[in-house]
Amino acid sequence: MTPPTRSRRRFLKTSAALVGSAPLLGGASRAAGDAPLIAYVGTFSSPLRDVLPTQVDLPPGNGRGIHIFRVDRATGSMEPAGVHEMGTSPSRLVVNAAGTVLYSTNETDRVGDDRQGSVAAFAIDRATGALTLLNSVKSGGAGPTHADIHPSGRFLLVANYFGGSVAVLPIHADGRLGEATDVQVDEGEVGPRRATNAPRGSFAFSGHDRTHAHMIQADPSGKFALHVDLGLDRIYSWKFDDQAGMLTPNDPPFATLPPGDGPRHFHFHPNGRWLYSIQEEGSTIVLFDHDAGRLTRRQTISSLPPGYAGSNFTSEILVSPDGRFVYAGNRLHDSIGIFAVGPDGALTYVGEEWTRGNYPRSFTLDPTGRFLYCCNQRADHVAVFRVDGRSGGLAFTGHYAPVGNPSHVAFLDLAAGS
Repeated sequence: MTPPTRSRRRFLKTSAALVGSAPLLGGASRAAGDAPLIAYVGTFSSPLRDVLPTQVDLPPGNGRGIHIFRVDRATGSMEPAGVHEMGTSPSRLVVNAAGTVLYSTNETDRVGDDRQGSVAAFAIDRATGALTLLNSVKSGGAGPTHADIHPSGRFLLVANYFGGSVAVLPIHADGRLGEATDVQVDEGEVGPRRATNAPRGSFAFSGHDRTHAHMIQADPSGKFALHVDLGLDRIYSWKFDDQAGMLTPNDPPFATLPPGDGPRHFHFHPNGRWLYSIQEEGSTIVLFDHDAGRLTRRQTISSLPPGYAGSNFTSEILVSPDGRFVYAGNRLHDSIGIFAVGPDGALTYVGEEWTRGNYPRSFTLDPTGRFLYCCNQRADHVAVFRVDGRSGGLAFTGHYAPVGNPSHVAFLDLAAGS
């Protein structure tokens, strides 16, 4: 990989100079005694070929399941602490608020006559972070790719990419999952193969062959749930019944994105009034005003540096805990774009950081916000960056964790609540 050039190199130099003296996001790390900080890394541990036979350029499935690491709180480095072996591609992970149960979406599992994916619940050993399977249930569609726990803690919301559906799974008192209380299947006209806002010369095409639910999450109030369908270029809005676990269409039922741009993920600002959506094929970030599940589009900005031409697929989007910066993942360009958040929520491009690997599928901030962990899917590693709380910059720490086809990192601080 050729090192970053032009504006990226200048930004790297500035970030490295500032990182030692700037205030840290989330404040100083607290004394943790002997209780470790655990990182769980979800992976592609089998190819997607059996889920979608016509897809090409498939992940080879180099992962072994859920990889477990102990994290050095001072340096951010990751020490292997075990693997929970799984051959079903646990590609997205989420830990409950109590830190006692982990849930994984098993993207290449095929359960029942309709060959649905599955979601598994694992009990967490609070001394070591080790996992013990509690149960596994059908996800409500093929290829579950995202899950999030409702603020009530009583439901798991799941997006099924290849099924074009979202589901609500009840969480029992012991952490086990129940069968879906609701499944909603996306319907509509699929967008064009060419994104409205694609970079010049782009051949990026991924999800405009059918419906593809890519993410679902409740709003901060828990009264509404939003989910994106990449193929339909929509962000759906639902009223959520947190007693019955049912979704009812909001009014209006969805917000539209430009044809072909392909919304992938979104992240709420800490104030709950702004939502940032990243478009996989258009390589854009869109700012929406959010009010009771309703979205009003206000700004569109490229996820890439000025002047970029060619193909790119975006991936993750994160808002910093203090709400001052937005981070956007670019695959093929292999960068994390960095944007400053203005007083009205509008974004300004600041710079970008090379991910030190290939095809950054996602990235996650540690519990303090001091380190960012990037899953370079095709490079088979997680790269660790220090976050500059003043500039928003990222400085590579020199630490890599080898993991086959990493997809997502979830953290558990075993010192919390102990």
